[in-house]
Amino acid sequence: MKKSFVIRIDEETFKLLENWAQDEFRSVNGQIEFLIHQGLQKSGRMKKNKSTQINKSVDKND
Repeated sequence: MKKSFVIRIDEETFKLLENWAQDEFRSVNGQIEFLIHQGLQKSGRMKKNKSTQINKSVDKND
């Protein structure tokens, strides 16, 4: 189950994020999820199997 929350970022950062998401065929929301999961995996805070399942889910839902 996914939780909803509000995030505030400046307009320029959002535009950069939006362009990046388009380059990777994701929504902005999907890109943010991907980056969070990638960071969690790199920091060792998320097991690799869980990360793989989530990344497939993010790609599928966009």
